Amino acid sequence: MDVILSILIILASVLLILVVFVQNPKGGGLSSDFGAAQQLGGVKKTTDFIEKATWILAAAIMVFSISLTVTTKPKVEKQVVPTETEQPAGTPQDQGGK
Repeated sequence: MDVILSILIILASVLLILVVFVQNPKGGGLSSDFGAAQQLGGVKKTTDFIEKATWILAAAIMVFSISLTVTTKPKVEKQVVPTETEQPAGTPQDQGGK
């Protein structure tokens, strides 16, 4: 399960990077590159799609990250606890009772 969530996070991150690269902060980007944009649904619809894709991918990364954190169990190292008859190393009994 952890591997699947990790792969989904990586995939969504790469897609988000690509979507952000398509955008232009000055209002241009992909939508301004089409002279006859009417055939492709118009400039407004292209910009809306890119903006929605950005928000959806960002939300997906957040949800996948939280899910991965919740489902991952911490690894607990076993600690050796000495029994009553065992003595820890370095006690005065090991040094001849001195």
